[in-house]
This record gives sequence, structure tokens and C-alpha cells, in this order.
Amino acid sequence: MMYQLKFIKPLEYSSNCTVVSMSAKCPTKDLVLNISSCVSYWQNHLMVLGLLVFDVTVHRHQLHYRLSNSLKAPLTSTIFHGITRQHFDQGIGPCLKFFTNYFYYKFGLEVCFVLALNVIGQRMDFCALFHSFALIAVLSRRRRKAIGEVWHHYCCFTASLMVIQYLLCVGIPPALCYDYPWRTFSHALTSNLIKWLYLPDFAMPPNPVFIIYDHILLLCSSLQWQVFQDENRAAVRLLAGENVEISRSLDPQALSQYTTVKNFLHCRSYLDMVKVFVFSYFFWLVLSLIFITGTTRINIFCMGYLVACFYFMLFGGNLLMQPVRYLLRLWDWLIGYTCLVIAMKNLLSLGSCVYLEGLVHNGCWLIQMFSMFCTIRGYDTRNGGGWDNLGCHLLHLPPSTTASLPQLLLPLCGI
Repeated sequence: MMYQLKFIKPLEYSSNCTVVSMSAKCPTKDLVLNISSCVSYWQNHLMVLGLLVFDVTVHRHQLHYRLSNSLKAPLTSTIFHGITRQHFDQGIGPCLKFFTNYFYYKFGLEVCFVLALNVIGQRMDFCALFHSFALIAVLSRRRRKAIGEVWHHYCCFTASLMVIQYLLCVGIPPALCYDYPWRTFSHALTSNLIKWLYLPDFAMPPNPVFIIYDHILLLCSSLQWQVFQDENRAAVRLLAGENVEISRSLDPQALSQYTTVKNFLHCRSYLDMVKVFVFSYFFWLVLSLIFITGTTRINIFCMGYLVACFYFMLFGGNLLMQPVRYLLRLWDWLIGYTCLVIAMKNLLSLGSCVYLEGLVHNGCWLIQMFSMFCTIRGYDTRNGGGWDNLGCHLLHLPPSTTASLPQLLLPLCGI
């Protein structure tokens, strides 16, 4: 931590690994002389300390007030007290207040899945591959109750992986004059491969910003762990409602007799109009997103999305009237295919970011089939060919060329 100070000059106190030295200069004198300039480094720590003191003060004041007036602490930490599940269908205002209180209670699991995908998309390396496998393992449980039973394992996995990444970012002290074995082997690893494996290295150290994404995921996963515990409390279910799934053996045409919500198809309020949009047109909105995903790029993965989109559009709205078990099976297949695509793209990033040069000369068909390109900055692709060289090749062609795109790709592929 001392060497992060600006007035400390590491070059004056670091060891020279090429020269044997028996003495070392200590920066204690400079540290004492510049102690007055350290205040700027304490600002963030003092701010965090002030927030913690403010939180404890508010908590103690509330506790003292409740004890003085013989009041009980609320069951849930909500902003709008008195707003429960019974107020949800009374209008836009009560609905917004309910979601302000219990949004994460209702949709926290989906938020965690989105953050897990964000971690995978931001990293696209070896650690992201572990996140992909963990996401597949959690989603394979299918039911919410089954996911809640293994969620603590997922939280422990995320915390352990974050600690390991922190240790990899710290690495060994350079003053020991020892290089990492993957640099000293006879077949040393390339810098791109070291970056993809997220290994410590002096020439290309791992990016510590990735740990922030894992930290946000761990924070939300821990909150969701608390949500799973609250779902087992009857008092919380009475206030926030139940997160129990409907039976898979029910008939959609007979679901109206199992719900206490009034018929909102007549649109007696603005909230009913929102419900009609969500439950009537959200299916088509999802199909539009699937179609956009399948047509944005041309590769073998997008073909699966197009097949799924056309299959759902073939039946249209009649698909929603099928048995619940049949509907959920279709969506399970779609979600499973999406997870498989995410894991495969993460695995293929090894070729697109590390071995792109060899693939350009020996496996250009593989690049075109899977639409392989590196989406993460920091990799050395100056000699890797790929789509950058493809763009330069196309720009240097005369405007009147009649060659097709596959013919233009042949020089890039070494044919």
C-alpha cells in the first residue's frame, strides 16, 4: 500500500534483478517528511467511515425510539410501510410503491442471472467459462424451490472465485527476482494466452477491473440468498406475496379459477392497460428479440434462434393455450440453448483472441461458421489478421469490383 503513494518512487527502492545488491534503501524518511500530503489518500476511506457511522447512528436512534415507545421492529426493511400484496392491484401508484418495496423480492433471481451474463460478456476468459458452467448448473434445477436449495453453493463459488482472482492480481513481489513458470518454460505461453487464462504476469498483468463485476454479482447473489430465506417465513409471504410457481399439470383455460385477481381485460384503469400489454403482447416482443438475435449475425448459432422464432410464430397465440407443462418445456429448451451458445462463444474466444492468426491461415471456415472475433480489448492482434485485416483488404479494392464477399474472403484465408 505504501508504494501506491505518489511521493514514493519505486525505482529508487526496488531491487535490480540483474545486479546483486546487499543493501536496500528504506523509504521511511520520505514517508515521515511527506506525512502531511497523505491526507488526500484518506478521503475515500474517511467517506466510507462517515457513511458507516451515519448508518449505525440511524440504526441506534430507531432502536431507542422503538424501545421508548414500545414499538416492534418491522418484519421487512421497506420504504412505504403499509403497502402489501393486497394493494398491488389498486392502481398505478400503489403498484409502484409495492415494487419499490419488494421488487428484488420478486425479480431478484432474474437480476442475478442478468449480472452473471454481464460478467461473462465483460470478461470472455477462463474465469468467465467457470461462470458459464455455474449458470448452467443453476438453471438446470429449473424450479425456483430447487434453485434456492443450491443457491448458497453458488454464492460460495462466486466468493471463492473472486478471492482467487484477487490473489492472482496481487501476484508475487517483483523484488524476489523470480519470474513466473509460464514465462520461463521452454514452450512459454504467449501474452494473449496468459491474459485469457487470467494468470499473473509482469509484462501483461491481469485486469483488476474484472473483480468489480464479480463483486456486484456476489453482492446481489447474497441479497438473493436472503430472499430465499425470507420466502420460508409466513409473515413475509403475507406482506410481499408468494413466489410459488403454478402447477405444471394445470390447463391454461382453467387458470382463472385459481387466481383472486379481477379480470383486467376490460381495462378499467391504467394499471389494467399495462397488464394487458404485458400478458398479451410480451410474448410477441420476446419473439421479436429472438428474431433480431438470429439475424444480427450470420453464423451457425443464430440459425437455432431463427428456427425457434419460426416455430413459435407458426402456432402464434394458440401456443399460449397449450398445457402449462408443454409451454414450459419449450421455454426450457430455448433457455438451455441460449446457455449453451453463451458457453460455446466463451470457449471460442480462446481461438478468436489468442489463436486467431493460426485460424486465419488454416481454419478460415471455422471463423466464418461461428463468426469468431475478439470483443475484449487488450489482446495483441497486430499480427493476428482477422476482421481488421479484412476491412483493410476490402477498402483497398477498386469500387467497380464484381467479386462477391466469399471471393473477397479467399485472400484473407490464405487461399
